Amino acid sequence: MAGRVEGKVAFITGAARGQGRSHAVRLAQEGADIIAVDVCHGFDGSPAPAATPEDLAETADMVKNLDRRIVTEIVDVRDFDALKAAVDSGVERLGRLDVIVANAGIGSKGVKLHKMSEPTWEETIDVNLGGVWKTVKAGVPHLLAGGRGGSVIITSSVGGIKAYPQVGHYVTAKHGVVGLMRTFAVELGQHSIRVNTVHPTHVCSPLLMNEPTYRLFRPDLENPGPDDLAPICQSFHFMPIPWVEPVDISNAVLFLASDEARYITGVTLPVDAGSLLK
Repeated sequence: MAGRVEGKVAFITGAARGQGRSHAVRLAQEGADIIAVDVCHGFDGSPAPAATPEDLAETADMVKNLDRRIVTEIVDVRDFDALKAAVDSGVERLGRLDVIVANAGIGSKGVKLHKMSEPTWEETIDVNLGGVWKTVKAGVPHLLAGGRGGSVIITSSVGGIKAYPQVGHYVTAKHGVVGLMRTFAVELGQHSIRVNTVHPTHVCSPLLMNEPTYRLFRPDLENPGPDDLAPICQSFHFMPIPWVEPVDISNAVLFLASDEARYITGVTLPVDAGSLLK
């Protein structure tokens, strides 16, 4: 164990699987204890299958197998009181808080903005933007109380820097968290609390790898799968890959959480295989 975040405690949302699970495991590999939350249910408009309590328990087992401590709770990031209770309880049990990873987010089926239903718009904004604000709001008092500074890492997207059609609600939320990040960075910098965003391209996780998404991108095929999706995803990039792995995002999160990034704040960090160059 290299110990790049040895002795720190990280609060991670959306930790039952995918990027959130990967972040929890990667930070634990480098010495952190974890407060992990996830809603553990699906969303009507999302093509991704629902995360489950068993998924969150598996994340916990993976962290424990690294000889690190973890506290888990089933929480909807739209519920500030529940988020605050989970963080407060986790800090009481683990003794401190140093890192906030506001990772939880959803995707939903695309439609042009002027045709989008209000419930679809509101759900995405409430989870992907409001939930990020509430996550950071719940954790920051503990960073301030610790008096050691800290790191806040927010998951945005390449869609937080450039626009794509049919997903205007998602693009709006992911642009919005950049504004949150920059404002938190300005407001908290005097306390040595750093705030940054990471901007993944396509990630090989359940949010991308699911049958409705395959069919969305390849309606010409009767039974499309990952191999049929890959050429389309690769066309978004200059590097010769269709998608990155969750650990590629986790490595960026680890860097921003560590003291190696001690003077880096207000940064939008892409992990995008050159997507933003197009």
